[in-house]
Amino acid sequence: MSSKGKSPVATDDGPALVPKLRFPEFQGSVYWHLVPMEAVYTFRGNNPLSRDKLNYSTGSVKNIHYGDIHTKFSTHFDITKEKIPFINETELENIKHSSFCGEGDLLLADASEDLADIGKCIEIINLNGEKVVSGLHTILARPIRKQIALGFGAYLFQSGSVRRQIQREAQGAKVLGISPRRLQGLRLTLPPALVEQQKIVDCLTSLDALTAAQERKVKALRIHKKGLMQQLFPQEGETQPRLRFPEFRDAGEWEMRKIGNICDIQRGKFSHRPRNDPAFFGGKYPFIQTGDVVKSAGGTVVGSQSLNEKGLSVSKLFKPTIVLITIAANIGDTGLLKTAACFTDSVVGLIPQRDIIAVFLELIMRGKKEYLNKVATTGAQKNINNEILREVDVLLPSVAEQQRIADCLTSLDDLITAESEKLDTLQTHKKGLMQQLFPRGGEDEA
Repeated sequence: MSSKGKSPVATDDGPALVPKLRFPEFQGSVYWHLVPMEAVYTFRGNNPLSRDKLNYSTGSVKNIHYGDIHTKFSTHFDITKEKIPFINETELENIKHSSFCGEGDLLLADASEDLADIGKCIEIINLNGEKVVSGLHTILARPIRKQIALGFGAYLFQSGSVRRQIQREAQGAKVLGISPRRLQGLRLTLPPALVEQQKIVDCLTSLDALTAAQERKVKALRIHKKGLMQQLFPQEGETQPRLRFPEFRDAGEWEMRKIGNICDIQRGKFSHRPRNDPAFFGGKYPFIQTGDVVKSAGGTVVGSQSLNEKGLSVSKLFKPTIVLITIAANIGDTGLLKTAACFTDSVVGLIPQRDIIAVFLELIMRGKKEYLNKVATTGAQKNINNEILREVDVLLPSVAEQQRIADCLTSLDDLITAESEKLDTLQTHKKGLMQQLFPRGGEDEA
């Protein structure tokens, strides 16, 4: 693939269009065309069935509605691989033959409260003899034969040029919407040769397959960890785990202890009001808030803000390693403080005694989230306090077994983090590649 070649030259039809990145065999060939959507797609009537006609578990005709589009944005929708519901069989006589979806059809979401969701689409690529209709809040666009390669439309409508145009065309107050009439004038950039379109499809499809495989890997690791934790910790009403490392199989039952007897419980501090006074922020002391703990998902908590010396004077600096737990709004979310930091008074620090491994304690407390939400006091918002935390019962093994479990699960966490970073890299790579493979489109000159 190369970005070298002729410079674009304006024509009578508007600006000449070439992507920044083009496969070598197409360098020096004709420029991409800028055409209205109505020259490439025709719009078909969909079937806005009421909810009581949808979501059947059996039938002969399947229904794709806006929920499928939002969750599978700009991907190729293979009916043989996707689980979608059926419609009520009594509605079949009301469906026109022309309304059934065909391969290459685009289904676009026509309404949402979120501008970013307007016009998201999926492309039908494999029907395998199935009958499918588009349903609630969708627009069905059918490609004009020999104008666009199978699979190209989904990527085209994911490109920045088309997304910007759709968002400009969306109308409405609380709920935004787009119509076929407003879509038909969108200016689409297309390589005139189907073979170049197909080359782009093959490239991006391969990357999508790699990304999907990585997503499955991350998901499998997370499921494995969840199952492993269920085995490594005693179940409700039991005093021993069902799975133990060989050296601890004869170690006997775990001991029931109260959090107040194994930890020093200290609430975070930030006494000044209003909390967001900028005079206290922007220094060298990390400042952790509730959202930072939630975001950590049990791992290392990183402060999204910092305090200066004035801020420190109305707060308190805590030393690691301690377990952080949220006590208001979001209740029972946990994380580990591994560097000295201050934290807000909606977060509590559990400072473990010497015979308690902090990482293990966090794992134990993570499992108490549901219980803590049940016992939380209600008022303007649910919350828990130090007294409630002190009375929480936990089962503990020896320090050696705590450390063994903590090391095992930490290693698994590190693997999940590494694989998640690979997934993020693939997703970022695709975004950058899309920007290079599709011209801006000349939509700003329209």
